[in-house]
Amino acid sequence: MITVEDIISEIQFKAVRSSGSGGQHVNKVSTKIELRYDLLKSTVLTEEHKELLLKTIAERLTKDNVIILHCDETRSQYRNKEIIVRRLLDILNRGLVQPKMRKPTRIPKSVRLKRLKNKKLQSDKKTSRKKPNIE
Repeated sequence: MITVEDIISEIQFKAVRSSGSGGQHVNKVSTKIELRYDLLKSTVLTEEHKELLLKTIAERLTKDNVIILHCDETRSQYRNKEIIVRRLLDILNRGLVQPKMRKPTRIPKSVRLKRLKNKKLQSDKKTSRKKPNIE
């Protein structure tokens, strides 16, 4: 489990002017936050964690293995930073969870027999609907 204190020194923030509603405020203040986190240069993550993350969150990474996130949900730069850091931690922690291996199970004999019995009943029902063959 990765925490904010561990990872905060490795995150790069950039404040950008946000789009959307806000009137003149949006034209004066850079409240949108862009977060960059270089996965391979991280000192917090072990090599095994890095390999696992490269597989599990590959669609979120750039060619240089950098995670880029944007947040302009609020008009507060500080609040947007909190939201985006929480989002990054959530992505990383979810990516580090190893999926459980599926144990293949056999279909019980009773279920197979029941399916075959129902097929036979359906077949008999349809054959009984045919006209009799008189010869």
